Formats: sequence, structure tokens, C-alpha cells
Amino acid sequence: MVMHRVYEWFRTHHFIVDITVTCLLWLALAFFPSSELGITVFFATLLIAPLIWRRTRPVLAGSIIAAAAILQWALDITPMPADLGVILVVYALAAFAPRWASLCGLSLALLGGAMLVTRYYLYLGLDTSTFTIANLPYAVILMILVWVLVLFAWTFGDLTRTRRLREQGLEDRAQRLEIEQQQERALAASDERAHIAREMHDIVAHSLSVIITQADGGRYAAEQDPKIATETLRTIAETGRNSLREMRRLLGVLRGDEEASTRPLPGLGDIDELLLGFRSSGLSVELNQLGQARRQLPAGAELTAYRVVQEALTNVLKHAGPRAHSTVSLNWQSRGLSISVLDDGRGAAADPPSSGGGNGLLGMRERVKLYDGTLEAKPQTGGGFQVAAFIPYTEA
Repeated sequence: MVMHRVYEWFRTHHFIVDITVTCLLWLALAFFPSSELGITVFFATLLIAPLIWRRTRPVLAGSIIAAAAILQWALDITPMPADLGVILVVYALAAFAPRWASLCGLSLALLGGAMLVTRYYLYLGLDTSTFTIANLPYAVILMILVWVLVLFAWTFGDLTRTRRLREQGLEDRAQRLEIEQQQERALAASDERAHIAREMHDIVAHSLSVIITQADGGRYAAEQDPKIATETLRTIAETGRNSLREMRRLLGVLRGDEEASTRPLPGLGDIDELLLGFRSSGLSVELNQLGQARRQLPAGAELTAYRVVQEALTNVLKHAGPRAHSTVSLNWQSRGLSISVLDDGRGAAADPPSSGGGNGLLGMRERVKLYDGTLEAKPQTGGGFQVAAFIPYTEA
């Protein structure tokens, strides 16, 4: 953990580290024993100080050091330990500069190595008075050694560059994945809110419609026959209890209650029980089932079919008027299930929706669309209203 913290500190405080290292290097090389201390300090500063910006402005640092080295060669200044700054800036250009600057720095350093050996062979141990062709291999060996040092620095810097780019790519990828995960969570939350809104509407709207219809009808019928009031209250109580059970199941899923979440959802097998509830509310409903299922629909698709029938009959109960007759048709086709709910009531035009209404039809369309299905709801020419939906076998 301590080493990790030290590494992280060095990684996040590059400028402070570069200033410290450059100052220590300058103190070690600028005052190297020399007969011309002033010139040594001046050129050591030019050759070492730009290394402070070797990460942030490597091209500028390399240009200054290259100019200082050429000036030193032109003025015939004795080689000094500070010339190691050329090797360090070659590494910096390979690690942090663009590729063109890295290659240019390598070429200039190799050329400078040749210039160093040819100009300063006297300071490298070769005497001009005794220099002959036999001494040439020594100069070549010295040049090769300088070039090897330059190539080693450039290669090490290029490896550092490759590692840095790979780490940067991994960090960018991790950041993109985090953003994508946040977007996926937001989309999932939005989808879950829409799902909850549909469930709440289907449960509450259906139950309240039955309760309101029974309460209104029972209030008038009770004046003629008190027994009707008893049956009406029984229907209201049963509808309220069913709605409460559904609401508790939904809330149990939201709370993460495992017992609640594993209870079976209503499906096509519960259509008969659903129709019994509507018939007890005074709605005349007929069920027609045609064909055989080629294979079973997914549980979610069956829930969608159940909710479509429930919402369509709830709309009939609210808008079709008294003595309306409704027909529910479930037709199994080769591609999927066709659902039709048709009534002979007053139609949708008789009860225009209030502002903010229409959530039932919107919820049905969203449910069906999740399974690549289609839904059409429209009034009939001779009166009445029809809701037609199709749910294919394949899920979306």
C-alpha cells in the first residue's frame, strides 16, 4: 500500500518531480570541476534547465537543448557532464513528443554524436599530433558507443510512450464504460418507472372503474331491491381485495421482497376469472377462443395480453354506457396471438378524454411494442369501439 501511494503521488505530481530532479541534476553537473566555471554553469543551465518541461513541452525543451549543444560545438567549448542533457531530452522526445519530433530528435542526436567525436577527439584521448589512419578505429568505436547510448535512450523512451498510450487508452475505455453504465442505469430506471406506471394504472384504473360503476348502480338499485345492494357491496369488496393483493405484490417487487417477487403474474389462464369480475359489475362479456397455440408465449407476453384485455374492458365499462355488450376474441395464428375486444356501446366519442388522459391506450401500446407487437384502437362505424392487438411468438 505504501509503495502504491508513493507511485500514485509521483504519477499525479509530474511537474514537482521534474523540477526536483532537474535541480538535483543541475547541482551535480553545473559545478563539475572546470577551469572555466562561468561558461560551464551557463551551458549546463541551457542543457539541463529545459528538462523541467520535458513532459508538458517536450518539443520546446528539445529545441533549446539542441540549440545549446550546437552553440557549444560552434564555439569549440570543451565537452562537459551537462551534455548528458542531450541523452535525457532524446528520451523525453521519444516518450512524450509527437512522432515526428521524436524521430527528428533521434536524427539530430546521432548527427551530434558524430560531430562530437570528430570535433573533440582530442578530449576523448586522441592526440592530433599523433593521429593516423591506425587511430581511426578508436574514433569509430567511440562514435558507435555514443550512438548506442542515444539509441538506448530513444528506445527506452519509445517503450515508455507505448506504455503511456496503452494506460491512457485503458483509462479512456474505463471512463467510456462508466458513462455507458450510467446511461444504461438511467434507461433502466426510466423503463422501470414506465413499467410501474403501467402496472399501477392497470391495477388502480380497473379496480376503481368497477368500484365506481358498482357503487353508482347499487345506489339506485337499492331503492327497488335491497338484495341488489348486498351483492353490489360484495362485488366492491372483492374487487378492492383483489386490487389490494395486486398492489401488495407490486410493492413487494419494488422492495425486493423475494416472496412477493416469485408469485405468478396473471396470464392467459386468468382471462376467465377476469371476465367473471367484469360480468359481476354488470358488463355483458363474451369470450371466443380460436385456434391452438403453436408454442407458449413468454410470461411477460401473456401478462401483456392479460393487461390489454383488462384495459380494453375497463374502457368499455367506463365509456360504452349501460347495456353494452362486449366480445373478447383470442385467435391463435401461425405467427402469434391476435386479440380483439369489440363492444356495441356509444364509442369513444361519447366520453371525450380529459386533459392528461389516454394513459391506458398509451400503456397498452408500450406493452405490446416491447414484444414486437402492434395495437390499434378505433371507434366503429356503426357505433362501439374496437381494440385489436397482435403479439408474435418471438420476443423483442
